[in-house]
Amino acid sequence: MASKTRKKSHIGNHLLLLPPTMKDFASCLSEHAVKVSDTSCSGSSGHSSVLENKSVQSAVTCLYRSRLSTLKELLIRVTWSKSHVGPALCIGVDDNPSLHDWKPTSMNSHLLRKKKGSESYALGTSLIDLRWDISSAKYGPGPEPIEDFYVVVIVDAHFGLLLGDMSRDYIERFEEKIPIAEFSMFSRREQVLGHSFYSTNARFREGGRDHEITIRCKEPDGWDSKESELSVCIDKKRVVHVRKLRWNFRGNQTIFIDGTPVDMMWDLHDWWFSSPSGGYAAFMFRTRSALESRLWLEEEILRKEQGISGFSLLIQAFKSF
Repeated sequence: MASKTRKKSHIGNHLLLLPPTMKDFASCLSEHAVKVSDTSCSGSSGHSSVLENKSVQSAVTCLYRSRLSTLKELLIRVTWSKSHVGPALCIGVDDNPSLHDWKPTSMNSHLLRKKKGSESYALGTSLIDLRWDISSAKYGPGPEPIEDFYVVVIVDAHFGLLLGDMSRDYIERFEEKIPIAEFSMFSRREQVLGHSFYSTNARFREGGRDHEITIRCKEPDGWDSKESELSVCIDKKRVVHVRKLRWNFRGNQTIFIDGTPVDMMWDLHDWWFSSPSGGYAAFMFRTRSALESRLWLEEEILRKEQGISGFSLLIQAFKSF
């Protein structure tokens, strides 16, 4: 049933780069679903292993949907990462996205090696201009800047994407008034080193506020211990609590954030059973529009028919890179 439905899947299934195991159980309900709890995530009893160390974020990839005043639609991918020489920025644009067979490898990406500059190139029938300045950017613990920077993508004399607190000041330099496209982020992937404790922020709907997400995995005497557990908290309130990870290393749970149903899924299998260099844990959060659309693949059909754009967050925790 899952393979038959996947043929109708929306672009989002490819964008999120899901591991095959997670794709397989995305279309069915977990037999070990857990109840939503109001328990605080401020702490838990028992001894945690060395994995309690906080994970380090190494790369962030955001996908934006942009719509020009000409009604032309674009997909823009922005990747922030860390390298031995410092922060790295990579931008890709697809000016003719297909909702059926789009793949990340089909996007022509450009690595911007300088901290400030501009780059222009032709893409199909479109002219792409990239303008950026991260020379004075300030960073948090991850590779993504938080202030004093701008990234501007100009497509066919339209501002297709504006990022950073300095972007509005930058566009005021233009003598001509250039139209600004409607754009929004609909997919975000965070890659981290380690998976026992990780904290991030996400906004699940337009006009909503940022929410703190905390993921904690405990292995007191190894992953097959009866005391092993997974806890997920939103704004310090525990919404997912799974014990005995030997039997519950995959599963899903529906939670509510800002009145919006959000499906949370986890897959810890490859972290334990793959090679040290290839295994990673995956945690996914994805909004859906209606309670009746229980299955994600059913929701994809609805999004396609009605043009609804949701939000997805995928966290991949690697042992090493």
